[in-house]
Amino acid sequence: MSNNSLTGSLPSEVGDLVHLTELDVSRNKLSGEIPRSLGSCITLARLHLEGNEFAGAIPQSLKDLRGLEEINISRNTLSGQIPKFLSKGVSILGNARLCGGIPKLFLPTCSSKKPRSSQGLLALKVVVPLTCAIAFIITLSFFIALCSMVKMSRGRTVTSHSYKDWKSGVSYFELIQSTNGFSLDNLIGSGSFGSVYKGVLSNDGTIVAMKVLNLQQEGASKSFVDECKALRSIRHRNLLQIITVCSSIDDQGNDFKSLVFEFMENGSLDAWLCPRDEEQSRIMRLNIMERLNIAIDVASALDYLHHRYETPVVHCDLKLSNVLLDEDMVAHVGDFGLARFLLEASDNSSKNQTMSVGLKGSIGYIPPGMSL
Repeated sequence: MSNNSLTGSLPSEVGDLVHLTELDVSRNKLSGEIPRSLGSCITLARLHLEGNEFAGAIPQSLKDLRGLEEINISRNTLSGQIPKFLSKGVSILGNARLCGGIPKLFLPTCSSKKPRSSQGLLALKVVVPLTCAIAFIITLSFFIALCSMVKMSRGRTVTSHSYKDWKSGVSYFELIQSTNGFSLDNLIGSGSFGSVYKGVLSNDGTIVAMKVLNLQQEGASKSFVDECKALRSIRHRNLLQIITVCSSIDDQGNDFKSLVFEFMENGSLDAWLCPRDEEQSRIMRLNIMERLNIAIDVASALDYLHHRYETPVVHCDLKLSNVLLDEDMVAHVGDFGLARFLLEASDNSSKNQTMSVGLKGSIGYIPPGMSL
């Protein structure tokens, strides 16, 4: 409903839309206060109220929007203190009567006394330009730092990337659409911490594999964090590449976490070496050269993890089902949920010590060499 000539206040009944995912009433002539009832829209991901005449304070109830990814309330006449839950990033341009907030915004201290009109005019003339200048300096500093990182990475023998190489995070509802509601027809397989679905991203048509974690399973949340840490910077042609992640809430208001990977056309090595039935056994056969190439691919991936990455990594769960084959039968090692980084001991005579105590791996099976 953006770019119209809507007037009046935003009705409080908007809070009844508990499954609303996006609300855009920007660039209208709406006035009054932002309704506190918006906090009831628990699945709201994007909220755009900019370019109106909203007044009063920013409601604390917006803190309940745990799945919120975007919020834009600029170019209004809002006043009062900026809530702490917005301190990680907020645009205040066009709202000169705001006060308090995080120090880097350089806003005046909130006072119980009503400010004089001259003070409001002074804030408009000083605070807004100062904020713009600070924002410009921060952006310029970030650009210079980014250029330096690119130059440094070009000089390394092994390319190292970061989260910024991934696509921007997708929402829960985008994953719902791309998998047809996580239907069984798109289910590829399941493991100890969740299930994997095939999907098609709507923005560019990329075919992907989505690992949806079962957060009711003990250790699933830690597995998500560990896998993100392991995959955020390692890159190799024989390692499964992560495309993006989703950390949000589902349509029931429960926590939801998923990792999105490139799709492997020929499935896992387990299906090729241990076919489930006679038909698979007849169709899925590997000749000696294909087997040798796959073994070399896996060895190359482990050599990179153990010796050529800046911090040695132990996979801890290498098995047939975690070796995936692309359309050219090139092997890719995946599932880093149990991966561990090796830290150099301070004493040169001591051995490397892992971040965890004891060995990890699938129940009943730990691959040879995992204790190295």
